[in-house]
Amino acid sequence: MNTLSDTYGMAMLDIEYRYSGGPIGSEGIRRKTVGEMESYVRALVLEMQSADISVKYYTGFATDGERNMVYINGRSVPEILSGLDIKMPEPDEGSCGCDGKPVPIMIDSGLDWNEDHIEDIPDILMKNAIAKVYAEMEKDRIL
Repeated sequence: MNTLSDTYGMAMLDIEYRYSGGPIGSEGIRRKTVGEMESYVRALVLEMQSADISVKYYTGFATDGERNMVYINGRSVPEILSGLDIKMPEPDEGSCGCDGKPVPIMIDSGLDWNEDHIEDIPDILMKNAIAKVYAEMEKDRIL
């Protein structure tokens, strides 16, 4: 069986979004269509490429019974995130930013997501998955 790396040559990061082509069909999902999710992942890839990170992006259809998923270097995002303890920063009580300390600004709706739909993954979790794989690759890289 040929893998993406056999076919195209391995970048430092190979990101693939596999989808069934069917409707996502759930209320409250962050990215309600496959097109929205694909645009989101492409934007992340372009951001990394502009920072000179070797990354390639692929899309493909999920096999029968496989749900929509993002894979980074062949591993699913939930598999990559397994075991990570990701916490949202909490601002100091009474801190207004006037004391010279930065105050975290919360934009996303936290770490909750409907794990049945990769399209609902919060930005912070997706970026942590990418960062973890990138760090693993950097650690193993021979200069």
